[in-house]
Amino acid sequence: MNIEIPEGKDPIQYVWGEMVPGIGPAASNLSLAVYAHTTLGLREFEAARLRVAQLNGCLFCLDWRTDRDGEKVEEGFADAVTEWRTTGAFDDRTRLAAEYAERYVLDHHGLDEDFWTRMSACYTQAEIVELSMCIGSWLAFGRLNRVLGLDAMCVLPRP
Repeated sequence: MNIEIPEGKDPIQYVWGEMVPGIGPAASNLSLAVYAHTTLGLREFEAARLRVAQLNGCLFCLDWRTDRDGEKVEEGFADAVTEWRTTGAFDDRTRLAAEYAERYVLDHHGLDEDFWTRMSACYTQAEIVELSMCIGSWLAFGRLNRVLGLDAMCVLPRP
């Protein structure tokens, strides 16, 4: 489905703000908060975010790279995320972040004791909650953008 956007309106601002003013701005604030207030390292944050983007198929999310004080993940990082099981480019935390994102999106009922033991060996409980909230927001909002066709209307600014 493609939402009809009035001429001259920004698709995201229109859909997330004007169309549903009681919900959209709150959703936008959550979406922005996961970037502004995360305590997670850039690599594990981006591994989880990109894995959700890959599974959602959100074009905008796939093209986006989180920037932290001028630093972004290296070229080819997204390919490593796709191959999170076998890549040599990831440490344990980054690999687990990609695995958790994939399992959260595709098989949250299959998160077993073995997984939680491995996760708890690398992440604190607070970090697990934070990562869960981030993944949940990316799943919901990336999928919303994809399903409504907003991801194809939005373009990243180019330097």
